[in-house]
Amino acid sequence: MPSVSVVIPTLNEALNLPWVLRRMPSYVDEVVIVDGRSLDSTVDVARALRLDVVVVAEPNKGKGVAVRAGLAAATGDIIVMLDADGSMDPHEIGWFVSPLQHDFDFVKGSRYVTGGGSDDITFLRSAGNRALTGLANMVLRSDYSDLCYGYIAMRRECLEVLELESDGFEIETELIVRASRAGLRIAEVPSRELSRISGNSNLNTFRDGWRVLRTLAREYVGWEAPTAGARPEALRRVKYKYPSIAFPHVPTDPRTVLGVMAGE
Repeated sequence: MPSVSVVIPTLNEALNLPWVLRRMPSYVDEVVIVDGRSLDSTVDVARALRLDVVVVAEPNKGKGVAVRAGLAAATGDIIVMLDADGSMDPHEIGWFVSPLQHDFDFVKGSRYVTGGGSDDITFLRSAGNRALTGLANMVLRSDYSDLCYGYIAMRRECLEVLELESDGFEIETELIVRASRAGLRIAEVPSRELSRISGNSNLNTFRDGWRVLRTLAREYVGWEAPTAGARPEALRRVKYKYPSIAFPHVPTDPRTVLGVMAGE
């Protein structure tokens, strides 16, 4: 079985990480937390919940910076990216890993295919995402259903091909565009986006929508792909089993976690 690493960028996520890490499947070999100068007990909570967690301290701002640092630190054969706010359920990792064990190189989640959905996306964000997805499909001659969603998994060897550079939220667009233009075998799998457990999102609809559009244009014109693009394949869910343990999707007081670590 290939080893699996999970990369999680964090910034003040001490209330949310307990749910995320407790939902992590047992077959995940490595969890990499990239901390962007958190002012709360994010790192301590992560270490209390998972003794073997890899913590990468990233002093520079930007989700793209954090993602690239986490991908560089991950050692697994398969690398999965997900958010720390509780919007992406780690129990879905199996849907992403399964295609990579067969004929695919790159797997992305979709909220718009059968079995997917969102408890959080607004009408405005959904409309903007659909418009950007349609434009990307026209430009790339692809068949994506959800461009702006960052639940992604890939084979480790893809990193050298993708040559990631982005610093902000546009890292997700860069990943998808370069995967298409590099000719990677791509699959979409259903994913259910949950509401953020606590805190406010750093996403700005208009600012980040413009950055996605600009990145799409820049990547299509300027990046030299090593091979021709490949059409993404639609996948149905593959059956697999894991112990399903339910944890309340609510904020967790970090003191309860840190008290366990200290033996209180």
